[in-house]
Amino acid sequence: MLKVKSRSSTETARQKIRYRWAMLTDAELEILFRDQETDRVERKAALTDPSKIKEAICAFSNDYPRHRQSGVVFVGQHDDLSCANLSIDARLLETIGGWRSDGNILPFPSMAVRKVTIDGCAVAAIIVEPSDNPPTRFQGRTWIRVGPRRGLATVAEEGRLIERRQWLNLPPDARGVPGAGIIDIDLKRFALEYLPLAFSAEILAENGRTVEDQLRALRFLDPDGHPTPVALLTIGTDPLAWMPGAYIQFLALGGPELTDSIRDQKRISGVVGDQLRLADELIDIFVVTPAVIGDVRVETPSYPGAALKQIVRNALLHRNYLESNVPVRFTWYSDRVEISSPGGPFGGVTAENFGQPGVTAYRNPSLAEAMRTLGYAERFRLGLQIVKKSLEKNGNPPAEFRIDEHFVHVTIRARP
Repeated sequence: MLKVKSRSSTETARQKIRYRWAMLTDAELEILFRDQETDRVERKAALTDPSKIKEAICAFSNDYPRHRQSGVVFVGQHDDLSCANLSIDARLLETIGGWRSDGNILPFPSMAVRKVTIDGCAVAAIIVEPSDNPPTRFQGRTWIRVGPRRGLATVAEEGRLIERRQWLNLPPDARGVPGAGIIDIDLKRFALEYLPLAFSAEILAENGRTVEDQLRALRFLDPDGHPTPVALLTIGTDPLAWMPGAYIQFLALGGPELTDSIRDQKRISGVVGDQLRLADELIDIFVVTPAVIGDVRVETPSYPGAALKQIVRNALLHRNYLESNVPVRFTWYSDRVEISSPGGPFGGVTAENFGQPGVTAYRNPSLAEAMRTLGYAERFRLGLQIVKKSLEKNGNPPAEFRIDEHFVHVTIRARP
């Protein structure tokens, strides 16, 4: 817990401030806490309306005034600067911290939340960094803040945000693919399937956005008009032409060995949404449901479909598309299912902490946003927990993970 006791001169301290995004000092937080008029501060007395706080987080992430400084939401302080005497406990801080990656604010904002006590008032300080990859949206809407106003961005304002992207600092799945053009995007699919899911109805009702504007707003085009990998994977006409390993190789065998007879095999290709739909259909077909007939008829599947579908989603989301031409391998043996995804641990995830609650990193954050838009990643951070609980409920042994530098292998054994 941070405690700030001294009351140094606000004006003198303000002149000396050198902001370090999301690493504000005690004195800097004190200035913002006491400042009457600023477009870098939002105050909320409590969590009674979380959506308003998330709108503020979204607006600070977009940094429309281009301060290039952190914005802060103080939870537990009234607009008149008086203390709301809110209890700032671990549960409240955990709730706020979970908003970062619950899928409602995309792309994920860079933010930190901590308890601070200033002038005897305890508050939760939500510190938000300006995004390198704007616009950030909350539930499909782009929020900005200019002076005391927090509102929806206009077409022109959103266009300015897009122009500010620091393209060289973007993750690989959001950078343009040299040689690819808008001809490699299925514009009909984009207009009919993806666009209505990505933007709110009120945004789509506005005039002035060209197709190129819409594609750029969704990180599907770079400044030179080249489609990004996430565009080719999500709405591309032929993803394999640019990423030869972007498919699932499905193989069903009649026994427990690779040399056993083949029951079925398929190459599941196309855009990510099509791959997941076809994989879900295969899982539903191959999950065997034995019936035990007595006084009561009981049917329990050999595998929980939810667990297998979640692992396939994770395999497509976290795989390495740009440095590996190896497909996701989905092998169904007589006694187990194995799924292998090219691309080892990424970011802060290691073989040792893999699967631990709260430990996650996204190799393809723009693809994560697209999958969330399409409805295939409804609850981020909970994928492996869903797998674990589904297996336990169905009576299957726990999932077995084998992690190495280049692959993540998952084995699910059949219910005894």
